[in-house]
Amino acid sequence: MTTTQEPLVPGEKLTTVSGADAGRIARAAFVGTALEWYDYYLFGTAAALVFNRLFFTELDPTAALLAAFATFGVGFAARPLGAIIFGWMGDRFGRRPALLTTIVMIGIATGLIGLLPDFGAIGLAAPIALALLRLVQGLAVGGEWGGAVTMAVEHAPAEKRGRFAALVQVGSPVGTLLSSGAFALVLMLPPETFDSWGWRIPFLLAFPMLLIALWIRIKVEESPIFKDLLAHEETVKVPALEVFRHSFGRLVVAIMSALLGVGGFYMITTFVTSYGTNTLGVDRQVMVSATLIAAVAQIVVTIFAGRLAEKIGPGRVTMWGGLLTAVAAFPLFWLIDTKEPVAIIAAVTIGIMLIAIAYAVSGALLTELFPAKQRYSGVALGYNIAGATSGFMPLLATAMLATSGNQSWGAAIILAAIALITAAGGIIGERLRVHDKPIVVD
Repeated sequence: MTTTQEPLVPGEKLTTVSGADAGRIARAAFVGTALEWYDYYLFGTAAALVFNRLFFTELDPTAALLAAFATFGVGFAARPLGAIIFGWMGDRFGRRPALLTTIVMIGIATGLIGLLPDFGAIGLAAPIALALLRLVQGLAVGGEWGGAVTMAVEHAPAEKRGRFAALVQVGSPVGTLLSSGAFALVLMLPPETFDSWGWRIPFLLAFPMLLIALWIRIKVEESPIFKDLLAHEETVKVPALEVFRHSFGRLVVAIMSALLGVGGFYMITTFVTSYGTNTLGVDRQVMVSATLIAAVAQIVVTIFAGRLAEKIGPGRVTMWGGLLTAVAAFPLFWLIDTKEPVAIIAAVTIGIMLIAIAYAVSGALLTELFPAKQRYSGVALGYNIAGATSGFMPLLATAMLATSGNQSWGAAIILAAIALITAAGGIIGERLRVHDKPIVVD
């Protein structure tokens, strides 16, 4: 199959937006997404460094770490449900109201984690409340990313979709920088102070950050393509059902192509942070610093890959990102196993850069796999089913350490496998892309 484009109805006018508006919408989507990922990644870092000790204290160290990662994975399990709920809202009533709702939900849930008493204060209620707040985070993120890239892409002309979609993806490393930076600062506190209240500060910062992001996002106009759907009465009542009935093959391809960007990222950040700190005995500050440096490099790669996608297609970029990551999987973990800070930082940085090649163009590829009337739902479902599948990868990799004598080969196999799946998804996805009716940028 080849790419197709929806034809114009006789007498129909082209959708028109200004270049300034297209850029402003993409930047607003980026700001909101950066906050979403700050909140979400914060939990991953805390799961590796805090929650296993303060919320699951009656378990032995390995069981506590597994429980913390299981709670981390709950957020991923909730994401497909969030995709269905907010996909329905976004495809039925508008991209804008869905995105406003998701950002409020995750900001409040994250801030409340910072106020949550630990196991020593309220016992079993602490991990239960933590899991429930993680569930709210997962529901919100399930609708956020799909809506953000859909909004950015639907305001952009086809030939510039790669750069606008990549701008949204920059929200991921910026969120990582903010969350890892916040943790790096509070880790400088004395251990007893960090455990008492220091770890809460990064979570409480979600409240003022939410107000800023909400103020920016309120100013965002509705997608012109969605307005056209309303004008022609082309919206569907149950868009998720429409995706499963008429675009199931495209959904599978979307899941495949998104798998590395989500699962690979958490293998190189969340799992490696835990593995380096708890198994190899590396100072946790080294692990957090590695994530910070990698995030800066990811921004550069993301911008480059977005422009490259406009030249050769997002599917081909995805394919190369997957293949390169698969080849590098074992060497990356060999570097980490040296326990040398420089080698670890290099491995994490290179790993994130390779994964970012595919992740940078996920928005551009997934939005062009689905027609406009089911796009929010299709993109959100594809991305978040991939997230639900790969969110438990750190848990699986940690469990495999117990059977491999704390050797890293199991984690390397997992990373290589999901990278190859994503490469295949990119090859197929490039042939299935569908373009909207033309958009003219003034």
